[in-house]
Amino acid sequence: MPASQMEKGRAFRKLHESGCFVIPNPWDAGSAKLLAGLGFKALATTSAGLAFALGEPDGAARIGRAETIANVRAIVAATDLPVSADLEDGFGPKPEDAAETIREGAAAGLVGGSIEDSTRGGSEPVYEIGRATERVRAAAEVAKGLPFPFMLAGRAENYLHGRPDIADTIRRLQAYQEAGADLLYAPGLRTREEIASVVTSVDRPVNVLLGAGGLTVADLAALGVRRISVGGTLYRAAIGGFLKAAHVLAEQGVANFAPDATPHGELNKSFAPR
Repeated sequence: MPASQMEKGRAFRKLHESGCFVIPNPWDAGSAKLLAGLGFKALATTSAGLAFALGEPDGAARIGRAETIANVRAIVAATDLPVSADLEDGFGPKPEDAAETIREGAAAGLVGGSIEDSTRGGSEPVYEIGRATERVRAAAEVAKGLPFPFMLAGRAENYLHGRPDIADTIRRLQAYQEAGADLLYAPGLRTREEIASVVTSVDRPVNVLLGAGGLTVADLAALGVRRISVGGTLYRAAIGGFLKAAHVLAEQGVANFAPDATPHGELNKSFAPR
């Protein structure tokens, strides 16, 4: 029988309590099925991968709540794994917007999701800390009221917006922790020292984007990181292969890339109903 949302929520929370794990980021149902087939224990959506797959730039507020929740539903339906989602800024400036996004994400099958402090445009790239905290608090109130465990991540976006201020980033993460976030995430951290300072400054599990400072999964686990994601990197890797092959086709008129392609039968087998 398929796992219930309660079972998925419990399993997802246990992953964060039992050590360090890698959570890869599919962008559609097909990539979700392929990742599940490789033995990963949970999945997280990627807002960058979704935007690019829809032919839009990332971070430009071109993808709204409706498209994001539709993507969530497709990925949740594709596997029996727990799924968390990049829910951006909650798709609106008000605390009520963040709360509604968590509500709709949970209804779509999520057992985790993040709310970031990016404004997605305007003169200031991130919200003032008090306002940002109110938004996380509103999201946490909804998450705590759900009838199953839901891991809410509070995201501090300083480093992605040209503000590499580790002290302010830590203050923000501590505020989001106090507001009810179950997980903390500051994408873009650059060094071992920055990651270690975040991990030791909070008492919630910390997510880190793989690639920071050239550190490996083993390195990050040794620093006390509990969850490791890759953001849009898998999508970009896939498109890198696509563009390489397409350039050969356009410029040389040959298909010498075909031997490197995943066999048709292997994909059919991966996507066959179970």
